[in-house]
Amino acid sequence: MKHFEVEEFLKTSLENLGSVELQALWWDGNGNWQKAHDLVDGPASKSAARIHAYLHRKEGDLWNADYWYRRAGEIRPELSLQEEWVNLCERFSKS
Repeated sequence: MKHFEVEEFLKTSLENLGSVELQALWWDGNGNWQKAHDLVDGPASKSAARIHAYLHRKEGDLWNADYWYRRAGEIRPELSLQEEWVNLCERFSKS
């Protein structure tokens, strides 16, 4: 994807997304934080931890978010939640 298209992504059929990370971002973008969280709460990968961190940041639980950012090998970004969500979508769309 050259430039990430939010509306196009949110209209994408879930079956076409493939990765758990993109599916979680899709659920979150479509207003279902809990479903998004459930998808990344089990996998032990750094990529799932990264989405998990974002979700807890969105929830307002910064202590828990920072724990998951560390598990992902990253630090909490100084971005708006929307900017972080778009950046994550772009990152995982390319992988």
